Amino acid sequence: MKPSDTSAAGKVPGQVPSQVQGEGDYVAARKYQQDQHAFARNTGEVDRKAHEAEAALDGPEGEELERAREEAAKGHPRQS
Repeated sequence: MKPSDTSAAGKVPGQVPSQVQGEGDYVAARKYQQDQHAFARNTGEVDRKAHEAEAALDGPEGEELERAREEAAKGHPRQS
């Protein structure tokens, strides 16, 4: 594409505007936030997930989960 093929704003004539705005997609971010709020409002689901997490921490994988939590708290990416 030649520089003359774009408008002054850098857009290609006839091109459909992207949903990506700035650092992210506002439509997807809004949908994600709505879904998270709906999940949190469903207290039965939140309670069930909390009990599942507690059982996992108390179970055979508890030590591994605690190590993972400690590593995540440091803010360093996991080394493979």
